[in-house]
Amino acid sequence: MPCRIDRGDLVVPTDLHRQFVVEPGTQIKLDENDPDFHACYESGEAARETIRYLVERLDRLQCVMHAEKKHSLLLVLQGLDASGKDGVVRHLLGAMHPMGCRLAGFKQPKPEELDHDFLWRVHPHLPGKGEIAIFNRSHYEDVLIVRVHGALRAEEWQRRYELINDFEKLIALENNTTVLKFFLHISKKEQLARFRQRLDDPARQWKISEADYHERTYWPDYMKAFEDMLCRTSTERAPWFVIPSNEKWFRDLAISHIVVRTLEKLHMQCPEPTVDIAAIRRRYHDAEMEEGDC
Repeated sequence: MPCRIDRGDLVVPTDLHRQFVVEPGTQIKLDENDPDFHACYESGEAARETIRYLVERLDRLQCVMHAEKKHSLLLVLQGLDASGKDGVVRHLLGAMHPMGCRLAGFKQPKPEELDHDFLWRVHPHLPGKGEIAIFNRSHYEDVLIVRVHGALRAEEWQRRYELINDFEKLIALENNTTVLKFFLHISKKEQLARFRQRLDDPARQWKISEADYHERTYWPDYMKAFEDMLCRTSTERAPWFVIPSNEKWFRDLAISHIVVRTLEKLHMQCPEPTVDIAAIRRRYHDAEMEEGDC
């Protein structure tokens, strides 16, 4: 993976966006994508300064987005159990001001939600202008688990691909929302290693579910469902990225890089002041002089 040198000795990948994006209509094979890939970095320690730089850039860009209030950003995270969705959420939210962020997760629909179309429950959690929303699992559950477990007929979940594409087109055109979707790609072996970590760490045991091991038996079915999802719903307006996620530090670096690159291309600017800065500056100096006379 080629890199460039930026800001002195800082090593920055040239374009992880191009490396990991799923081009519209492309049928990919996940077993041909290496989940251990980590670009030009030998270790997390070697990538530390790059990650720090990207976190600083993300913080700055989010502040500008929140102030400008012309754009919004939706980040969608999908992956199997233990793929690192919670870790990505912690990484991203730790880099941004929480006042400008939303977080939502979509699991098994509640009875009221089942009385509506499958996208009904998603709308209230979309970002407003100036906001960034993160979906930890998303509306894509409704073309994944329902397919793998046969909860819907094939024609029903297949129809949802186009409905999702129309939905994402709607929010892009009507609310100026940029949509980035990340599939966190881990190996079956790595998933089991993370299950072991949960068993051995009392602070993580609350995450353990009997369903974890039951769902592993459907691994080939999920891989096929993910591959079709990526092919059918990666669009120019709302692209999917397959992120190698066996190395947690590289997963965070790659997603931060893609988000930062995308936000930079929006060419956002802080709005002009709504007050007379010269007059406010004079008032400040007057107050400073009065404070000095005390």
